[in-house]
Amino acid sequence: MTAVAPLVTATRPRQWVKNLLVLAPLLPAGEQVGLDSLVGAGTAFVVFVLISSAIYLFNDVEDREADRRHPVKRHRPIASGALSPANARIAAAVLVALGVLLASTRGWQLVAVAAAYLAIQVSYCLWMKHEPVLELASVASGFLLRALAGGVAAHIPLSQWFLITAAFGSLFVAAGKRYGEHEMGTRAGAPVRRVVQRYSLSYLRFVWTMAATVVVMSYALWAFDVRAETGSAWGLVSMVPFVLAVMRYAVDVDGGSAEEPEEVVLHDPVLIGMGLAWCGSLLLAVYT
Repeated sequence: MTAVAPLVTATRPRQWVKNLLVLAPLLPAGEQVGLDSLVGAGTAFVVFVLISSAIYLFNDVEDREADRRHPVKRHRPIASGALSPANARIAAAVLVALGVLLASTRGWQLVAVAAAYLAIQVSYCLWMKHEPVLELASVASGFLLRALAGGVAAHIPLSQWFLITAAFGSLFVAAGKRYGEHEMGTRAGAPVRRVVQRYSLSYLRFVWTMAATVVVMSYALWAFDVRAETGSAWGLVSMVPFVLAVMRYAVDVDGGSAEEPEEVVLHDPVLIGMGLAWCGSLLLAVYT
């Protein structure tokens, strides 16, 4: 039991909420959603829980020396010595094997998306996290590939507007993470990674502002398409909570407190309410 607890902690269960992005393609799919689609999205969720957990283990093994010098990360199981690097590597390999095996039950497309995620994230751990812009893109790709995985696993065609919104939404969140990390170092004097130091706050603000603009515009174009195709005004109504949610999240980004997106979402009841209102109006837009 004492060996299992550090292993579970090292897989960062609180981060698993990110994997709910696999459900995103179901919302605008309308009548295409059936039992098979739900099973597919659920399978994609478990696949990404397994593979992302393996990546966290691999990353913490690689970063264990640097983590020991960090005021917070030094408490991670591998950095603190509660979990040995050897056991972490074995667990990571088992999780990857289970993830790929499970992905294969939904077809080669999900395997391909999972393999792309794995390759990018391993490259990030070994190299890209030291390169400005490339590391930002690799973090954003993790969010985007989760959404893509949900679509291919559920066998739901993904629209161009969905892909654009998901891609730039991912970039918005990734830039917000780096902005928060940069601000934490400035305010608290905490150690900041060299790659983050190479970004200026004005540059990161430019990136997340640009990304948020594209997200809002692409979603608005999709909403007007829905209005033209279905005659339902709910697509336009859904723009209101969607834009408000982007603006609300931007408050945390601008304040430098969005280094952990899942923490922002889980601890902001107003943002959760906006998200629920958006989901409700979106479902009405698709089904009415």
